[in-house]
Amino acid sequence: MPRPLTDREQQAFLAEPHIAVLSLPSNDARPPLALPVWYGYEPGGNITYYTHRSEPASRKLRLIRDFGVASLCVQREEMPYKYVTVEGTVVDTNDSPSTAQMLAITRRYLPEDAANAYVAGEVENPDINLVLFTIRPDRWSGFDFGEDAE
Repeated sequence: MPRPLTDREQQAFLAEPHIAVLSLPSNDARPPLALPVWYGYEPGGNITYYTHRSEPASRKLRLIRDFGVASLCVQREEMPYKYVTVEGTVVDTNDSPSTAQMLAITRRYLPEDAANAYVAGEVENPDINLVLFTIRPDRWSGFDFGEDAE
């Protein structure tokens, strides 16, 4: 039987470098948009993620700006299964994220040298326009499916 995670456990799990599935509401006949993202998070703080702004009419950017809310699902796919979902409000949109903001996210997923090279490639490429979103967690839910959970 899955055990609900405490608030502290949910925040600690979210602070680990998992891939999140970001879900955005839809404003047309299509279902909500869901996509995998790298994200930044430290317990007690907001969630950040950045993306390429491929065009002003990008569905992803349009939905997050139109609605100002997002959900994230972060999971451990290996046994014992564990997951955290977060519903949140977009509290900031930065059309010129700094290298430090981008590295704070990228370093969670790549070794230092690779993270620096990855971010440098994005910053130096004139064809890539980036945007950083900050999401305030409003509601949490999480479960641990392990038999030996703390």
